[in-house]
Amino acid sequence: MPISNVPLAATLDDAPLISRTLVRAFDDDPMMCWFFPDDATREASLGRYFTTLFTRQYAHAGVCERTGAAVSFWVPPETQDRAVPDAETIQELTNILGDRAGLFGEAVEAAAAHTPAEPHWSLALLGADPAVQGQGHGAALLRSGLAKADAAGLPAYLESSKPANLPVYEHFGFTVREELTLPGGGPTLWTMWREPAA
Repeated sequence: MPISNVPLAATLDDAPLISRTLVRAFDDDPMMCWFFPDDATREASLGRYFTTLFTRQYAHAGVCERTGAAVSFWVPPETQDRAVPDAETIQELTNILGDRAGLFGEAVEAAAAHTPAEPHWSLALLGADPAVQGQGHGAALLRSGLAKADAAGLPAYLESSKPANLPVYEHFGFTVREELTLPGGGPTLWTMWREPAA
């Protein structure tokens, strides 16, 4: 039986599903492989990382949606000041990242320095289980978030560390704004921007 690709609002009860989906989606992501270089522990660490981000941060200050096999976290301009991690969340992430926590902090700061100042919808995270690739899960969540941005007459912004994703985002109207090399020998990060649809 096919897994539904209809976007639904994600709730805290969905945390296990969201974590499992994102672990699969980001297993080969250059940024996540850099933060979690140990193949043996990456799956467990990613699970804790995504659970923390969702339950402590984006579930409270973002627009979180899911299908049966994909997840998106969007942040509208009115909640961007609340979508930053508090001290407890930072401590939890530091514990999960271990000796990579410093690199993580530097990468977050470097990316934040390039975040556009003008009001926009930010796609903080989008991931689909590779097992359902090509079945429209990621596209459905992308369309849903972009429809909200367009309804507000606002542009959309994202960052991607996976070159293969750039053409996908370009198909939805995003263009590359900047190409950044993260400090400490980190991967390349592309910032992308999309003007609201008329």
